Amino acid sequence: MAIRFSGLEAAQFTPLFDLSDEELAARGIRRVVADEKPSFPCRISLEDAELGETLLLLPFEHQPANSPYKASGPIFVRQSARHAAELVDTLPEVLKGRLISVRAYDAHDLMVDAEIVPGSEAIPVIERFFARDDVSYIHLHNAKRGCYAARVDRT
Repeated sequence: MAIRFSGLEAAQFTPLFDLSDEELAARGIRRVVADEKPSFPCRISLEDAELGETLLLLPFEHQPANSPYKASGPIFVRQSARHAAELVDTLPEVLKGRLISVRAYDAHDLMVDAEIVPGSEAIPVIERFFARDDVSYIHLHNAKRGCYAARVDRT
């Protein structure tokens, strides 16, 4: 079984970079500059920002489903990110060194299983979850700060 890790579409964030810091603040968004690496994981490219790169830290509805698990949380997006990452059967580097919450959802957007593992050990958990008939998709989150990290689907 092949699995695909997907980043977010850049187009939904691009216009935000043209706003002033005051306009961003009114929306609960902050402009930041990466001052260490790794520390600023981009949810578009699924890569850590390089030192000096500009990003936005913003609230994002990562689980828009009409279910009890509807949720939003903070994410970083890099100004230079232009295309959503799609990696097949390859764990994004940005996940490998972090503690990851792996959350499995069914076709009704209900969480049916979850586990916290070092990112480097996420693939076997993902494969085990996808071996279940009731799992439709998986969300990955940084376990420490709770930030949405990526979506995982069967290909």
